[in-house]
Amino acid sequence: MAATRLELNMVRLLSRCEALAAERRDQAEWRLEKYVAALEDMLRQLKNQASKPAPELLNEYSRKVDFLKGLLEAEKLSSSTEKALANQLLAPGRTPTTAKERTPATKTVHLQAKARCTGQMRSELLGTVGLVPLLHRLSLLGLPSDEKQSAVELDAVLQHHQDMQEKLAEEMLSLARSLKNNTLAAQNVIKQDNQTLSHSLRMADQNFEKLKDESDRLEQHAKKSVNWLLWIMLIVVCFIFISMILFIRIFPKLK
Repeated sequence: MAATRLELNMVRLLSRCEALAAERRDQAEWRLEKYVAALEDMLRQLKNQASKPAPELLNEYSRKVDFLKGLLEAEKLSSSTEKALANQLLAPGRTPTTAKERTPATKTVHLQAKARCTGQMRSELLGTVGLVPLLHRLSLLGLPSDEKQSAVELDAVLQHHQDMQEKLAEEMLSLARSLKNNTLAAQNVIKQDNQTLSHSLRMADQNFEKLKDESDRLEQHAKKSVNWLLWIMLIVVCFIFISMILFIRIFPKLK
């Protein structure tokens, strides 16, 4: 089925949105959000059209639009850990949007977003680690003993806060890895189910073909049986007719 004008315009806009998502954007960048909103409207119109694309293609369009929408929502989060978790749960497209792409652009965008979130988390952790020694050195320069004691206590509080942050970051990373493993396990289960379903469909097709062949063979056999029976009946009728004529010739009518 040929693509409609609405579908062509949606594919062009989708490709433009993927290119914008792959770029390093300013916080004040508004085009991508407006474009994604327009994509959602076009997708709704495409689903309501009489000459709409195949269900698989519609599902792929929906997957890519949902990915871009989720990417924008993840970028609005304040914490880098929350951004990393939100990006981990996103599902990019499976097929390229245009013929020029070798791999789906949404997969590339997904990898870039995860790399940025990981870099932000690393920077925040390194910044927190370097903060305590700096405060410790500043607090001990040129201070009396009682103030040094207060500085040491403050240093201990900051160190405890740093340890708590590191522990929380490790737990969040562990949770992210667990979510990733669960997602991969679910994908493997779905893949195995699809393979089993495909095998069952192939077996059903083969059984249907065999049943069709056997039905044709049985039909031909039934036709042959009917033909033989017809010929036997004709021979019996002819034999009876000839026998009656011979009987009449041999035994003439009594006067």
